[in-house]
Amino acid sequence: MVFISIKRFMLGVLFATISLPVMAESFRLQDIQVEGLERIEAGTVFTYLPIKVGDELDENQTSNIIRTLYKTGFFDDIQLRREGNVLVVVVKEKPAIASINFDGNKILDDEQLTEVLTSVGIAQGRVFNRSVLERLENELLQQYFAFGKYSVNINTQVRELARNRVDVAIQIVEGDVAKIKQVRIVGNTSFEEDELIEDFESGLKPWYKFWGGRDRYAKQKLQGDIEILRSHYLNQGYLKFDVTSAQVSISPDKKDIFVTININEGDQYTLEGFDLAGTFIFPKEELMSLVHLTPGETFSRGEVVKSTDAISRRLGDVGYAFPNINAIPEIDEEMKSVNVTFFIDPGKRVYVRRVNFRGHEATRDEVYRRELRQMEAGWYSQSKVEASRKRIQRLAYVESVEIETLRIPGIDDFVDLDIIITERLAGSFNIGAGFSGSHGAVITTSVQQENFLGTGKTVGFRINTSKANTVYDFNYTNPYHTIDGVSRGFGASYVSTEASEADISDFDSDQYAVRVSYGIPLTENDRIGATAQARHTEIDSNLNTPLEVREFLVENGDKYDNLTLTTYFTHDTRNRSLFPSKGNRQTLTFELSVPGSDLEFYKLDYENAFYFSLGKVFTLSLGGAIGYGDQYGDTSDLPFYEKFRAGGFSSVRGYENNSLGPRDSFGDSFGGNFLTTARAQVFFPPPFLDNKGRARLAVFVDMGNVFEEYDDFETSEVRGSVGLGVNWITGIGGISAAIASTFNDDSEDDIDAFQFELGTSF
Repeated sequence: MVFISIKRFMLGVLFATISLPVMAESFRLQDIQVEGLERIEAGTVFTYLPIKVGDELDENQTSNIIRTLYKTGFFDDIQLRREGNVLVVVVKEKPAIASINFDGNKILDDEQLTEVLTSVGIAQGRVFNRSVLERLENELLQQYFAFGKYSVNINTQVRELARNRVDVAIQIVEGDVAKIKQVRIVGNTSFEEDELIEDFESGLKPWYKFWGGRDRYAKQKLQGDIEILRSHYLNQGYLKFDVTSAQVSISPDKKDIFVTININEGDQYTLEGFDLAGTFIFPKEELMSLVHLTPGETFSRGEVVKSTDAISRRLGDVGYAFPNINAIPEIDEEMKSVNVTFFIDPGKRVYVRRVNFRGHEATRDEVYRRELRQMEAGWYSQSKVEASRKRIQRLAYVESVEIETLRIPGIDDFVDLDIIITERLAGSFNIGAGFSGSHGAVITTSVQQENFLGTGKTVGFRINTSKANTVYDFNYTNPYHTIDGVSRGFGASYVSTEASEADISDFDSDQYAVRVSYGIPLTENDRIGATAQARHTEIDSNLNTPLEVREFLVENGDKYDNLTLTTYFTHDTRNRSLFPSKGNRQTLTFELSVPGSDLEFYKLDYENAFYFSLGKVFTLSLGGAIGYGDQYGDTSDLPFYEKFRAGGFSSVRGYENNSLGPRDSFGDSFGGNFLTTARAQVFFPPPFLDNKGRARLAVFVDMGNVFEEYDDFETSEVRGSVGLGVNWITGIGGISAAIASTFNDDSEDDIDAFQFELGTSF
């Protein structure tokens, strides 16, 4: 109390000392002058002054003038004096920040740190205020704490410069990341602790998972884990479950973190029954069938949420975009049971006024608009909105799609849809050279644009030269030749092959071909198509040509003009074309060399791939292929260059490309009429990339082989491999690599443990 009184006395003396020379008596201001300004304009000072020219000024107002100017934060010192009827305000400005320099920061870059300082009022060019230095350091500490760096040390130094400026230097010693050493749950009796923390984002890392940040503590992660814990109990009927406290402690060396969550489980409740109330757009019986609850079973909040969502989706399909479904539980404490009543308020039925596309810089608006199933001026339909999102997501040049349903201020029966699109590389240009173990030196030039000039059309030209093949190919496809989605494409190619260089039966061939193709959509997921191709083929033999090829040439000649008709049926429900995580794709293809061609044959192929999401990270893929071909008419056999082969990325990894199957009289791969393959893969994102949508790793099992005829199939002859693969989308195209270990292989098989391809499709 004595200290406070002395402080107040000294302030009073100070103000009296400042005011006495100025305010011997009151006077009317004729002018106000400001001295000592360097950067601040005089007009700025006049704006803050609580007086103006013409006012009466006395000694009682001087303290208010000084206090007001100090509050601006611009000045270190303020004095007032009187010169006649003129008030002179003498100020000393606070220094300006000339520069801010960081040293030692690694996790946060300079730009991120600058944003943090700006939020507390410290930035280059601004007034420097020493009072915010402590707040500055605290803000930086919080940023590093969020990354688990609790031993971080921040030292701020201020160096005075000429012209009333300062340089701020911030030295940071980040230290090590503190790791979670233990997560405990106290109060659990119905479930084991390991079961409760299994899905936590915070905790100890499994011994096999050397990447990731599960053992890094973050407050937001812990809050999410508490919600996971709460959901677990509520889904098991513990309606009154409660987290009483969550305690986080850190070791003295700030390297180890210990988390303890205290809970009260409460009692478990069963579902006695459920009912619907409110406004029914559909018959009550129809809505009751959407409720995923069974009386007598343990109450589950998750099933209640599913039921609420199902009713909302049903209403959303007929224009009720914003239904309000409230599930109200009625608890019987004596019986430990629950009755749930779903109160339904469908809200206002709405039209879609406008559909807006955002984020598409390379693609025309009409390319995306033609994929819409939700039309403007039509009733809002949630299923049509989702179908539109899925169709756009499947486009090869789209990375992600988000759709926002927006209310229109002042209009309650219309909504707008904003479709935000993130595009990816829509094609590639590649010119280069390389080396392949199976094809030797390769020189490649290719231009493939799957979204040519933003039109959605595919245009491609490829030149490929290696010791085995020389390829010139042109292709063009318009996916919307008609407004209904009928596609049309054209193509022409020349292929020269020296088969012996690819370790298959020795022959040389030249092929010229032109083609035209059409595709017709049947449903949202089904499509049929046909390709007609006219091809001229010339075969040359040599001393190393095997007997099997020579016999075919004797019986059928060595020059062929064939017209082939290829038809296909595709069923595709994948959620995206690149790196899908749900759905399946099945393709049935039938190729026929039409009667009258020099060679008469047919080939039938079926391929499938099913994708199952395993949580948020992993995707299981199961797939396979089966193919059969044969001759008809006067042709003696399925042409040797049309036979099936296996081995390599497209079939069984770990074996040389095209090496599996029957061999000719010289021991080279000859191919067969019957092929069967199967593969199982688990995909997951690599831990070392920020953009998880551009790469994936896979643990795989591949199996398959080629047989001379389908009745030659034997399970003991099926080759297999297990391994690790990677698919990566780069600026120059797709990259695939695999390391595989073979099983059930034969001593004559050509093994290739490491395989690498550039420009592959996934």
